[in-house]
Amino acid sequence: MNYVRNLSKNTIMFQHLDIILASGSPRRKKLLEEAELSFTVKTSDVEETYPDSLPKMMIPEFLAAKKAEAVRKEYANDKLIIAADTIVLQDSKVLGKPKDREDAIFKLKSLSGAVHQVITGVCLCYKGEKKTFSASTNVFFKRLSKEIITHYVDQYHPLDKAGAYGIQEWIGLVGIDRIEGDYFNVVGLPVSRVLSEMFRIVK
Repeated sequence: MNYVRNLSKNTIMFQHLDIILASGSPRRKKLLEEAELSFTVKTSDVEETYPDSLPKMMIPEFLAAKKAEAVRKEYANDKLIIAADTIVLQDSKVLGKPKDREDAIFKLKSLSGAVHQVITGVCLCYKGEKKTFSASTNVFFKRLSKEIITHYVDQYHPLDKAGAYGIQEWIGLVGIDRIEGDYFNVVGLPVSRVLSEMFRIVK
C-alpha cells in the first residue's frame, strides 16, 4: 500500500513538467500512459551507430543518450526528455530488428531453447543535467517448433522489434518459460526505474 501511495505521489509530482518522449515506440508510449504521465512524443532521425570498441552492454545507454541529445537541441532546458534504446544480447551477439521475414525466423530459431538478455538504456535530460542508466532482464525461451515460429512471424510481423519478438504478444504466452528481472524492461522501458530517476533529477 505504501508503494502505491508513493508511486501515486511521485506521478502527481510530475504533472507540472513538460515531458518529451524521444521515441516513436508505441510500447514505450503505452507504458508511460499507463504510469499516468502526460507527455509529448518527439522523434528525430538519429543514425543508430556506435563505436566498435564500445562494450555491448553499454550500447543501449550510448544510443539513448544520442537520441536524447538530438531532441534536446530543439527545446529549452525546462523540458524533461526521456529517450530509450533496447537491444537483445545472446552469447555476446547483438540481435537487432530483423531485416525481413526470413531474418525474423532466423533470429527466433537462435533464441529457441536458450537464454538471452534484454537491455534497455535510458537517458533523461532536464535543466542541463543528463542521467543515463540501463536495466537488464534474462529471458528464457522454451524450445520453439518451426510451426510456432512461422505462425508468430506471419501473424504478428515483428520486424520493428529487437530480437524479432514482443514479450507482450502471443509468443510471450506460449514460448517463454520464465524471466529474471523487470518484465516491462523487456516490453521496452523499465518504468519503475525511470520514475525513480525522474524523481531524483527534478528534485
